[in-house]
Amino acid sequence: MTLCFSVTQAWAVAKLGATLVSPFVGRLDDRGEDGVKLVEDIVNLYRLHGYETAVLAASIRSADHIRRCALVGADIVTLPPKLIDEMLQHDLTDVGLAKFMEDFAASQK
Repeated sequence: MTLCFSVTQAWAVAKLGATLVSPFVGRLDDRGEDGVKLVEDIVNLYRLHGYETAVLAASIRSADHIRRCALVGADIVTLPPKLIDEMLQHDLTDVGLAKFMEDFAASQK
């Protein structure tokens, strides 16, 4: 089921044997609700009852959404391409890679 906005919707489709459910995190956040909390509640519901329906967090708007959805147990997230780079970036990684390259270059002399 796509366009899931409540635990009761997620519960109903799991009972019907749905393969996956897609709570729309960003759209709920746009209304002042906590979209990640819905993902968490659905994951907890499915674990409690042993449902095999996968939770696909949709309408992801930030790297923080990705982080939080992963921590609450989302199986999958869909995200815009620009967030792939954002989620992989960290200043210490950049500094460390530069140092590795510098050390490697020095070892080749």
